[in-house]
Order: sequence, then structure tokens, then C-alpha cells
Amino acid sequence: MLFSSFEFLYLFLPLTVVIYFLFPRGARNYVLLAASLLFYGIASPKFLPLLVGVSLADWGIGLLVWRYTEKGNEKAARLCVAVAVVSNVLTLAFFKYLDPIRSALGTRVIGIELPTGISFYIFQALSYVFDVRRRAVMAQRDPLLFTTYVSLFPQLVAGPIVRYSDIDGALRERSHSVSDIADGLRLFCVGLGKKVLLANGAGEAWERMRLLTERGGNVLGAWLGVVFFAFQIYFDFSGYSDMAVGLGRIFGFDFPRNFNYPYVSKSITEFWRRWHITLSSWFREYVYIPLGGSRRGRARTYLNLFTVWALTGIWHGAAVNFLLWGLYFFFVLTLEKAFLGRILERLPRLFRHVYALFFILIGWFIFAADGIRDVSQYLLSMVGTNGFLNRDSLYELWRNLPFLTVMAIGSTPLLTRWFERLRDKRPHVGALIENVGAVFILLLCTCYLADGGYNPFLYFRF
Repeated sequence: MLFSSFEFLYLFLPLTVVIYFLFPRGARNYVLLAASLLFYGIASPKFLPLLVGVSLADWGIGLLVWRYTEKGNEKAARLCVAVAVVSNVLTLAFFKYLDPIRSALGTRVIGIELPTGISFYIFQALSYVFDVRRRAVMAQRDPLLFTTYVSLFPQLVAGPIVRYSDIDGALRERSHSVSDIADGLRLFCVGLGKKVLLANGAGEAWERMRLLTERGGNVLGAWLGVVFFAFQIYFDFSGYSDMAVGLGRIFGFDFPRNFNYPYVSKSITEFWRRWHITLSSWFREYVYIPLGGSRRGRARTYLNLFTVWALTGIWHGAAVNFLLWGLYFFFVLTLEKAFLGRILERLPRLFRHVYALFFILIGWFIFAADGIRDVSQYLLSMVGTNGFLNRDSLYELWRNLPFLTVMAIGSTPLLTRWFERLRDKRPHVGALIENVGAVFILLLCTCYLADGGYNPFLYFRF
């Protein structure tokens, strides 16, 4: 079930909210659990037992880790953590990587279907075990409450990756207010607008440009296609994250922010502090720092960075282009860490911004490609082997220029800053614009969805 679907917008969500607030406070977590399992069951019914099984297994391991740590039995506690790591990684590897690996080796593909959201909820469950081992949180003794944490439907299938420590207190006790619910609904509508009104249109344009490039691309068409994909993946994923955070706020949770206007970055290092923040934070906390971070000399630092970025690429999928994408960013980040970052700091702001956008777009075309051959063919078009422009690419640029302008402005904090200044000076006008704007966005999205147009969620496949 997509957030951007009639079933969710006008049936599942309203019923869940009404039933949730009809129940007493002590039972509301179980209402959320039932709603989340129903949500996942509709989206991926055959894998619902897997979700519950992963939740209960990590809940049990967390209890053992806590108990052994309390007794001072460090060896047993470490063994339990190792069991959690191996079991979760093997589960993820079986569903996500076995078929692609067998295909690459030329052996028979089994035809394993990828469970929706498995990469996200596996990482969430693992982070809980790690945090219990570090005594950052106490072990949760209620298996239903822990399953509620893992399966919360707002962020279940595409993040943000919510660590147990982020919502431990809210799971036990949280408050609700009309203003929080209204803020959540408005943020949800903003995210819905990003997804339906911007990401979907950018995705359709990317598909057209990709097809034109395959037929005989040119520089303008190839780069224009990558720009469309960059906007699609940003508005798709940040829109979903906004919807997830907004839904969380309705139910009393404060989920972490996942995007902070990444396309205004002036370096690749800054970009990865602003893009998919919860994934970057997860790898930093549970991989990079435990490996030694930057505390054990330059060579070890680069090895740790290599490990993190190889895993980041593989996390997105078993295709070679994802691994290349991760290693590409490792290479650029290593250069920035070694010397390039210091050079960039002395250069004009505009130059640094252009530099960052150039390397971000190169990364996106690697990410979007279907294998090495597709990467090489598209790259040849980008550097001009098939000419610089033609009538089709000029037509696409001209007809989409207003849309590109809207997306470019929407990917910066300009509108947010303008609105915050307006709200500070004229709070009543600001409140009116917020509420009317949210309703208007919802109506526009409803009209678009009624037309039955292009409406995928990119990150559902990860």
C-alpha cells in the first residue's frame, strides 16, 4: 500500500487515526501494532511472518545481551551480539543478494522475491541489539511493544531508519495535542506533494530522456536526463520521509529528520551530511566508529571509509552499479579528506556549489544505470560522442523549463526561509497559508491520482 494511494489516504489512515484516539492511552501502542501489521500484510502478506520473526528474534537476543551484561559475562554478551549480526545479515543476504549473485555466476536463479522494507527494518532491529550491548538503552521486556517499534507503519517500508533510542521514551509514554496533529498533517501533505506533484513528473521525464539517450543520445539529453533523475530521487525519498515524520507526529512520535536540502551542498562531504541522514548516521555509529573511525592513523581511516562505502553501495542492492556508486563516493570523499577539502575552502562559494552538483550528478547516473554496459554507454553520451544536442533534447528542455525551475527552487531552503519570516511577522497570515496550502496540495494530489498516472516509490525496492 502506497502512502500516495486512495486506499491509504481516504481509508486506512483516517480509520487508523480515529480508532487510535478512541482507545485509552495504555492500549494505543497495540492499536498501532495491529495497524502496522495490517499495513504490511496488505503490502507484502507472504512476508509478514518474516517481519514478526525478525522482531521477536532480536527482542529475545536483546534480553539475553542485557542479562549477560548485567551479570558481567562479557563473552556471552558478545556471542549473542554476533548471533544477531549473523542471523540478520544472512536473512538480508538471502532475500536481497542470493538471486543476483547466482545470476552473475551463471547459475540457476531461484526467483526469490524481495520483502518490502527489509533493509530498513533489519537495520532498525540490529541497532537495538547494539544499543542494548552499549547500554545506551534498557532491554525492552514486552515483545509486543518491541514489535510495534520495528513495524511502525509510518517508517516501515522506506525509512527513515529510526533507532530504538529515538523513540524509547515515546513508546512508554507520549503526549498528544491538536497542534502536533495539525503539524503532522501539514507535513504529510507537503511530503505527498513532493512525491506526487514533483517526483512523479520528474520520473516520467527521466524515463523519456533515458529512452532518447539509448536511441542515440547527446550531451544535452544525457545530462538533462540525469538532472531529472536527481530531482526524482530527491523528491521521492524526501517526500516519503516527510510523510513518515508527519505521520509519526500525529501519533506522538518525533522521528529524526532524513534530509536537509542536500543539493545546496558545497562539497560531497557536506552532501552526505544532508542526504539520507539516518542511513549515514547508522553506518557511522555501528560500522565506522567501531572499526576505529579516524583514530588509528590515515591508512586505517581510509580502510574504514572504504568498508563503509562498499557496504553503503551493497545495502542498496546486489547490482554492480550500486557497488560502483558506493566506491565512487568513497574515492571522492577520500580526496576531500586528504587534500581537496582544504583547497575547496579557499574557492568562491559558487564554484564549490557547482563542483558538488557535478559530482552528485555523476553519482546519480551510476546509481540509475542497469549494469556496467549501461554506465559506459550513458557516459559516452554525457561526454559528447554522439553530439551535443538535437531537436528532441532541445524540445524536452524547453517544455520542462518551468517545471525544472520549480523543482530547483523546491530543493533549496528559499521557500522555507521566506515562509518563516512571514510567519514571524504575520502569524495569522502564515497559519492561513499553511492550512489552505496543505488542503490545496491534497486536492491537487487527489486529482493527479484519480488520473491513474505514473506513481512508483523508488526506495520501496531497497
